[in-house]
Order: sequence, then structure tokens, then C-alpha cells
Amino acid sequence: MTDSAEFTGLTGPFRRELLAHCYRMLGSAEEAEDLVQETYLRAWRSFAGFEGRSSVRTWLYRIATNACLTAIKRRGRRPLPSGLGAPAGDPEAPVVASLEVPWLQPLPDAMLDAVPADPAAEVMSRAGMRLALVAALQYLSARQRAMLILRDVLEWPAAQVADLLDTTTTAVNSGLRRARAQLAHALPAEDELAEPADPGQRALLDRFAAAFENADAGALAELLREDVALEMPPVLTWFTGRQAVVRFLDGRQPHLFAVPGQLRMVPAAANGQPAFAAYLRGDDGVYRAHAVVVVTVTAAGIARIVIFLDPGLFGLFGLPQEHGGDVAGAVRQDLAVPSWPR
Repeated sequence: MTDSAEFTGLTGPFRRELLAHCYRMLGSAEEAEDLVQETYLRAWRSFAGFEGRSSVRTWLYRIATNACLTAIKRRGRRPLPSGLGAPAGDPEAPVVASLEVPWLQPLPDAMLDAVPADPAAEVMSRAGMRLALVAALQYLSARQRAMLILRDVLEWPAAQVADLLDTTTTAVNSGLRRARAQLAHALPAEDELAEPADPGQRALLDRFAAAFENADAGALAELLREDVALEMPPVLTWFTGRQAVVRFLDGRQPHLFAVPGQLRMVPAAANGQPAFAAYLRGDDGVYRAHAVVVVTVTAAGIARIVIFLDPGLFGLFGLPQEHGGDVAGAVRQDLAVPSWPR
């Protein structure tokens, strides 16, 4: 067996869980992919000196975590609008956008498909990838972020985390307590994030898509919780409350809710949550990539809508920039447009 074949055989099974780890650390699917590539390049260069003092998995996580810590030092954290200020009080007031902020990105579920059941099952759990969790992690310092992910998500022993981060077990336990306290303030309660496990979820999501496609603000309002939140990066302005959200979408976004048929909503999945790829019709009648919409569904209705106004994200989801009818038929071979969970 060649060194290359041996390296691939030993390290290949961990690529997707390393992608999940880097995404949790960085909040960017694109940067996570780049860091995983860098991790494997560093690992290959040092493979001849790998003596097996730790497992291959631990060795790769050490390289990936250090690469992420360096990347975070260079560019800081990736927030959502709710992490930068209070919600707007007037849905009719001017909104403010910022292209300078390195915004949090969604992660397509398909990028993490086909992961081995063990030990990566916990790593790939839906709860562990939720947008709210990844956004809350951004409040933590880089090292606290690493400690919390390695201990609470990957369930590594404190001594193993200390060894990876070149610190002491006492320092890990102390940092973890502070990280958990900060996360408790930033992360919504778990029961609020739980999705209903009944067939009604599919009907609710179909009605949500239809409300946007039919420009029906009333139908949308029926699906929203009273305390629903709406975020639209790169727009800094965000809203909470059913009335404010509906007033904004219906009154301030006439290109979306003024005329039925302006949008086409294609089912997708991101961060273990239902999502849509929204195509907006132009003056020439062509539907073009407009936004990726990630929805938080609870038993009481839709609790949060995050509209990522970045057509460039469609490439990550394997979706075309134009909607010519059968979008699913144009998807890349390695990704797929999902049907709604039943």
C-alpha cells in the first residue's frame, strides 16, 4: 500500500465530521471547506512523522482546531443581525444594510450526508447543527468556542481537550463554565427550538411557501408565533413580533408581497432545519436566485425566519442561479433538493 493510499484510508472517513466541526467554529460553510482542505494538507505533510500516540481522529481534530483558531484571530466572529443590536421598533422606518460584516452562513444538510453512524452520529445530530446554536457560539471567544464544542458537542474528556489545546484540565473546566453561562444567555431554550414530529409540519411548510408565492400576508400571519423573529443578513435591521414582521414584509417589501407569482420557493434543508431557496422574478420574467430562507418550526408555529439575501449561497446548495421550471433536475449530482419530512 502506498503512503497516499494509507493516508486516504486512515483520514478519509473523518472529512465530513471535520467539516461540521470547522463550520461550528467559523460560522461559514465556505471557510469550513477551505479549513478542512488545509487540515488535510497539513496532515499529509506531517503524515510521515505521525507516530500514533493519539488516534487519527484526535490528530486531525488538533490540526483542524488550531487552523480554526488562527482563522478566527484574522477575521473575528460571524454574527446574525440579532447578535449586533436590538430589534427595530418601527417596521416602516428605513432599514440599514452592511456588506462589511462577515455574516454567519447557513450550512446545507447535503454537505454532511452519508456520515458514518459512529462515532460521528453525535457530531452530525440535527440539534448540534441548528442555526441558533452556531449563532450563539459566535458570542464566545475562539478558545471557549473550541472548549465547548469539544466537550459538550463531541463529548471529549476534559483531559483530552486540555491536551489538544495545550492547556490544563483546570483551565478547560473553568473556561467551559464561563462558556456555558454565556451560551445560556445567547441561545433560545431548547424546547422553543424543537420541531414538531408530526405530519402537520409538512403542511405548515407548504403553506409557508405558498404564502410567499401568492403574496398572501394574511396566510403568512396565521403560521407565525406571536414572538416570531425575522432576520435578513446583510440587513442589520431585524424585527420581532408577528405584527411587525408581517407589516414589514407586506408594506416595506413590495417586490415580494405586492404581486402574486414574484417568488418561487424551492424546498431545501440547512443546519438540520427546513429551508427554501427563493427565486425572484425579474422584469424579463426569468426567476433568478434571490435568497436562502431558513425556518425554525415549533409546535406553536414558526418562531424564526432568517432570510440570507445572498444569491452566491445557491452554489453551496447545488442549485442553479435561474429557475427554469424543474429546479431539482438542475441540481449538482452530489446534492439533492429534499422533500419535506413526513
